[in-house]
Amino acid sequence: MTDGDAVFAGSIPAVYDRHLGDMLFAPFAEILAKRATAQSPRTVLEIAAGTGIVTRALHAALPGATIVATDLNAPMLAHGATRLSAPNLTWQQADALSLPFDDGAFDLVVCQFGVMFFPDRMQAFRESRRVLAPGGRYVFTTWASIEHSPLADIVARAAADAFPDDPPSFLARTPYGHGDSAVTETELRAAGFTKVDITTIDAPSRAASPYDPAIGFCQGTPLRSEIEGRDPARLAAVTESAARAVAARYGEGPIEATMRAFVFDARSS
Repeated sequence: MTDGDAVFAGSIPAVYDRHLGDMLFAPFAEILAKRATAQSPRTVLEIAAGTGIVTRALHAALPGATIVATDLNAPMLAHGATRLSAPNLTWQQADALSLPFDDGAFDLVVCQFGVMFFPDRMQAFRESRRVLAPGGRYVFTTWASIEHSPLADIVARAAADAFPDDPPSFLARTPYGHGDSAVTETELRAAGFTKVDITTIDAPSRAASPYDPAIGFCQGTPLRSEIEGRDPARLAAVTESAARAVAARYGEGPIEATMRAFVFDARSS
């Protein structure tokens, strides 16, 4: 991961939410919300909440719980706050490696596809363990390697083809770059979690057209910064090339692809 891999600023949050929210994140948000409901937590911390896709699902599933949604990126939280405001919900900027909360403050910690962005995963896991109450759970998702998510893979290849001498690698390197669930389990146990359950889930990834994954990945993630860093005048052209590549495989109309992720359920004691 590079320093820019965790930067979601400018127009990225709105594009991310609009074009990637339903396609990538909504199905797993519902899965996490169901896991949360089964545990009946009173206090919930969400890490790397982004634009609030999981936050909204958690709020709907846990009307009696107090929820604190955090992210390192203030622009992402600001966008999320425009979508949901509630007395039992707090949006708060926070660093997952140094959480500003007391020991044992939460019954449940949730993180959807944020672990891959932590510059020190062991420290982040230790912090999540610290803020969990005895018997608390840390439930989070990570992507499998990029070949198991064809839409991301196609867009990544199109971006690489556009700059063959210096191919952008953000997608394969960071969000889809931690596909070994055994490594993550080892890190969780080293951080103090006593039991770790891992579920592999293949889910549908639906989009209205080939432009949703192309725009979402090329303009709604730090891949945009990689493209613009090489040639700012080519962002639209690379996005168009990515859309054509997606259409070549899935057609010009609505798309249904697949995607694979791991759901981790780690117990604090």
